[in-house]
Amino acid sequence: MSPEYFKFLTALLRRECGLILDEDKTYLAESRLAPVVRQFGREDIDALIANVMATAPRQVITAIVDAMVTNETYFFRDRQPFTHFATETLPALIEARRDVKRLQIWSAAASTGQEAYSLAMILSTYAEQLAGWRVSMIGTDISHQAIARAKTGIYSQFEVQRGLPIKQLVRHFEKVGDHWRVKPALREDVKFEQVNLLKDISPLGEFDAVFCRNVLIYFDTDGRRNVLDQVSKALRPDGVLYLGGTETITGISRAFTPVDDARGVYHPVSQQSEIKAARSA
Repeated sequence: MSPEYFKFLTALLRRECGLILDEDKTYLAESRLAPVVRQFGREDIDALIANVMATAPRQVITAIVDAMVTNETYFFRDRQPFTHFATETLPALIEARRDVKRLQIWSAAASTGQEAYSLAMILSTYAEQLAGWRVSMIGTDISHQAIARAKTGIYSQFEVQRGLPIKQLVRHFEKVGDHWRVKPALREDVKFEQVNLLKDISPLGEFDAVFCRNVLIYFDTDGRRNVLDQVSKALRPDGVLYLGGTETITGISRAFTPVDDARGVYHPVSQQSEIKAARSA
C-alpha cells in the first residue's frame, strides 16, 4: 500500500470509528483488507482506497471498517469482571431496584456476542429473584458483520471451549452440526444493535451496568474522553461501569471513580461521594 493511500486510510478509520492505526501497521491493513479487495473486484488495496477517495461508496467504507476493527472476544473473558457482576453488582442492583423492578444492562463493545450472552447467563441464575421484572440486555458493536453473527448465536467448538463452563454449555446451547447455537430462551433475552460509540448513543436509553471493556485502547485520548462522556450520561447515578483490565480513566474522565479492590470497575462520581459520606456519618 502506498504511503498516500495508507495516510488516507488512517484518517478514514479515525473519522468513521475512532480507530487509531499506527504507521507501522501497514502489514495489518494489507492482510485485513485483502478479502475486501476480492469482494469488490479491485486489482489491489491501492485501487480499493482510490475508489473510496474518488466516490466514497458507503458499502465499501462499511466493509473496510468491518475488516479493520478488532473482534477478539470469548465467553466470560477475564472472568473476574463477571464474578464481580454476579456476586456484587447484580445483588446490589436487585435490592436497589426492588420497587421499580427493572434492570437494563449494556455490553457496549459486544463483538460477536460472547460477552452479552455471558451476562445473560448470569442473569438467568437470578431468575427467581427477577421473576416479574423487566430485564433488558443489549449488545452493541460498530461492526455490522459482528452484530449479524451475534444475532445468530452460533459458535464453533473452539469458540465455546474458550471460557465457557461445561454446565453453561449444556444448559444454554444446542448442537447444530459441527457448531453450537444459543438456545432460543436465552437468545431472545439479548438484543443486538450496530452502534458507533463516537456518535450520539442517547437513543439507547439509560443503564444500570455498562460493560465497555477492551475498546478504549483502540482510541486516542479525545476518542476515549468522548466515549466515557457518553457512557457517563447513559449510566444511572448508582450504576456500575466495567472497563478492561489494562484500561484507565486517569487523566481522561472525572465522571467515574474506581471501586476499591475491583480492578476495572467504576462508579459514577456522584455515587461514590454518597458512599463515602455514608461511611463517615
